[in-house]
Amino acid sequence: MKREIIITSDGSTTVHLPDWNEQYHSKHGAIQEAYHVFIKNGLETISNTQINILEIGLGTGLNCFITFLEAQKNLKYIDYTGVEAYPIQNDELEKLNFVAKLEATKHMAIFDKIHQSSWNKKHEITSNFILTKRKQFFSDINDENYFDLIYFDAFGARVQPELWTETIFLKMFNALKFNGVLVTYSAKGSVRRAMESVGFLVERLPGPPRKREMLRATKKTIIIPLKP
Repeated sequence: MKREIIITSDGSTTVHLPDWNEQYHSKHGAIQEAYHVFIKNGLETISNTQINILEIGLGTGLNCFITFLEAQKNLKYIDYTGVEAYPIQNDELEKLNFVAKLEATKHMAIFDKIHQSSWNKKHEITSNFILTKRKQFFSDINDENYFDLIYFDAFGARVQPELWTETIFLKMFNALKFNGVLVTYSAKGSVRRAMESVGFLVERLPGPPRKREMLRATKKTIIIPLKP
């Protein structure tokens, strides 16, 4: 499938798939979307000083890198797991401008380390940021009661509806600790209903630029639904 690097509305880059008319991040601002959805409405709502995070769709590493930057500012200890079935290519990475746009050139080596770290092993990126990259299909995730926060950043339901089903959200529910939170840019009614059907308490929140709403789901019940 053809892939190209484009500039989004806030000046940051993303990967565009013209055959699907789909991007890794919002074309209305990749960095703005990441901060609004995953940091403001996700990471900043978790009061723990040690936080286990699962990212569904590691992609360009933008969410991971921004989380690292936030951990340094707020003295958080982050154990970060990023799942990706189709890793980004080196020639694409070289064209991304996240480090410059985030004014984080002193951490360029960290961004490189995130992508150069080997798959399926735990790596100490810094003393307070641990990274495990798993080359894995989302349907193969079987974690239980481990994560405090999930960044659900899969391709949209329009192009990959199988990633937004009750089956997948049941896996997310089971992977979270009690009171764990899942955040996503999506606000589709079918997505909300799939989340609620497996036990999540779901909120509609104001969305990132040019998007009216997003969803945040919390594991409030202690009764894990029966597996289908």
